[in-house]
Parts: sequence; structure tokens; C-alpha cells
Amino acid sequence: MEHGNPLVTAFKGTAFEMTFNLSNVLMLFITCLIVFLIAVFATRNLQLKPTGMQNFFEWVMDFVKGIIKSNMDWKTGGRFHVLGITLIMFLFVANVIGLPMAVYWKGDLWWKSPTADPVVTLTLAAMVIVLTHYYGVKMTGLKGYGKGYLKPLPFLVPLKIIEEFANTLTLGLRLYGNIYAGEVLLGLLAGLATSSFFGLVGAVVPALAWTGFSIFVGGIQSFIFVMLSMVYMSHKVSEDH
Repeated sequence: MEHGNPLVTAFKGTAFEMTFNLSNVLMLFITCLIVFLIAVFATRNLQLKPTGMQNFFEWVMDFVKGIIKSNMDWKTGGRFHVLGITLIMFLFVANVIGLPMAVYWKGDLWWKSPTADPVVTLTLAAMVIVLTHYYGVKMTGLKGYGKGYLKPLPFLVPLKIIEEFANTLTLGLRLYGNIYAGEVLLGLLAGLATSSFFGLVGAVVPALAWTGFSIFVGGIQSFIFVMLSMVYMSHKVSEDH
């Protein structure tokens, strides 16, 4: 289905002119709200024997801890535990929030997965890469951080700089491509279902199957994003890399 994006321009006609996609702003806000509510409900009545939401939240914490410990020692990586938990929960919700429905208003698409937009995923990727450099300098010192670019051979520095840009692109575009492709196919199946009675019958089962598969893909992509984020972080903060 052809659609536009609800765009608004701030500081129009000035050197600071910026264009915002209101759909992205709305969906990012809703995603953050959902993650916040999950965290609140999971931790408001903590018990020694966790049940329900607390049990789920502790499982997420242990899962992320395992990701971190597979890439660096816990003494170093423990400070990134909250970052990993926040990323994996935010990304999973953002990846699947657009699956149940798509909302159009006046020809513009308002309800979708925010990670189905490359601007969002590349911004997240850039944020992670910037954080790796920040903690690299903070934890190893400017001298130690600079030495990392000289290993194993000094003349490979240009390639390492290119690698930083490549890491940002691949981290962001991998997430975008998988989520966007899933929503496009669901949109095509929805269009088939509304075309005729036979189209509805033929589209129901594939749509349900693809929705389930897309939830699985959303979870896998959240895991991959966090795993690669911790891999990149370990390369910057561990002096043996």
C-alpha cells in the first residue's frame, strides 16, 4: 500500500532546519513507555522466590549477563549490564510493536515498528559505536585507546577507521532490513485478505504463520544487536584486544 510519512519541519528557512517523522517520534515514545511499565511492574513487589513478571525480568538480566560474560570478564563488563538490558528490551518491543496492525491517517502511516525505519536503527547503531569509543578512552586511557589502532600493524590504521563506519552501517542496516521486510510481507498479505473472500481465506494462515515467525525474528535481531554491541565494546575496553 502506498503511503507517506507524517513529516514536520522545524526552524524552516534557517540554517538549523530539521525535518522530523512524527510517526517515529510517536512509536519511539510508546516503545519507551511499554518498556518502562514492564520494568515497573516487574520490580514493584520483589520477592526472594520470583514469580510472574519478576521471574521474567530476572531471566532477561541473566540472559544479558551471559552475553556480556561471553565477550569480556564480568569485572569489566558488569558496568554495561543495564545498557544491555535496556537495549534488548527496547529493541524487542520496537521490533514487534508494528506486527499486530498498521494505522494510516490521511494517507500517512502512523503505527509501525520504529525499527522498520533506517534512521532509527542507524541512530541506535551510531549511539552504540560512540559509547564504545567513550568507554574505550575512559577505561584504557587515551594512550591505551590509541594503541588499539596500531595493533597488529600501524599501516592498517586506515582500514580500522573504515571498519568503524562499516560496523555502524551493518549494525543498523541488518536490524532495519529484517524488520522492514517482515512488515512489508504482512502488508501484502493484509492487502490480499481485503481483496476478496478467497483472498481472505488464502491469506489468514500465511499471515498468522509469518506473524509468529516475525516475533521470533524480532527476538533474534534484538539478541544479535546486543551481542554485537558487547563485542564492539569488549574490543575497546579490554586491553588485550
